[in-house]
Amino acid sequence: MKNNESKLIKWTLISISALFLVVMLVLPLIYVLVTALRSGLDIYWEAITNTYALKAVILTIEVTIIAVIVNTIFGLYAAWAITKFHFRGKKLLSTLIDLPLTISPVIAGLIFVLTFGRQSFLYPFIHDLGIKVIFAVPGIVLATVFVTFPFISREIIPVLNAQGRNEEEAAALMGASGFRIFKDVTFPNIKWAFLYGVVLCTARAMGEFGAVSVLSGHLQGKTNTMPLYIELLYQGYDFSGAFAISSLLVVMAIIILIARNVLEFYGKRKYAKNR
Repeated sequence: MKNNESKLIKWTLISISALFLVVMLVLPLIYVLVTALRSGLDIYWEAITNTYALKAVILTIEVTIIAVIVNTIFGLYAAWAITKFHFRGKKLLSTLIDLPLTISPVIAGLIFVLTFGRQSFLYPFIHDLGIKVIFAVPGIVLATVFVTFPFISREIIPVLNAQGRNEEEAAALMGASGFRIFKDVTFPNIKWAFLYGVVLCTARAMGEFGAVSVLSGHLQGKTNTMPLYIELLYQGYDFSGAFAISSLLVVMAIIILIARNVLEFYGKRKYAKNR
């Protein structure tokens, strides 16, 4: 009797989860792809290869690469500092890392407008140096870095905490340099978490809209990333173009999702072998 009840609960939960995912995720994604191709391959190809679309794709990729590189460096340093050293303000630093996860991206964009806009005390210095942040690519990069910088460090910190410091201390006593300790002792233990964080950071950077929208100025061909370009097309009633570009983001998201699952699978497999 209990076994039958357990099976009933099991399949009920599975059915509810599957139904929810189909309605909330699978069907919308399929609808995007079908709608993108509904007007024909010629119109679809024209929509994704016109000058503004290509510039939006290139800008999105460039901003994503820069954000991932910056957040990789920051994530490694922050995770190393928090897990390997004791210092005042450690909890504050850890809390600040989580801040972008709790602040609306739109508010984040407004924060940078106040910091680097004309009303800021920094503006005269920035202007004299010939640097333009608001309504320019540097502003988009700053916004993207801000909303994505917790992802890598937050994947690495739990692994480093679980690892402890015994292995690094033993290597140091044996005369290994700091770089050698990191390369041969620390990084092999965190590499899957690190790669997993990079994948999540990449996905978030490509799809960022709110903060980038505030800072970009929506200058077509100059500061429009793919999400902003999709909104521009949709607001202009160019539904074929909007769904065509959306399908590109969907495909890129699926590729990232597959990469994440592959990394997670091999990470768990590697962890099981090491135990």
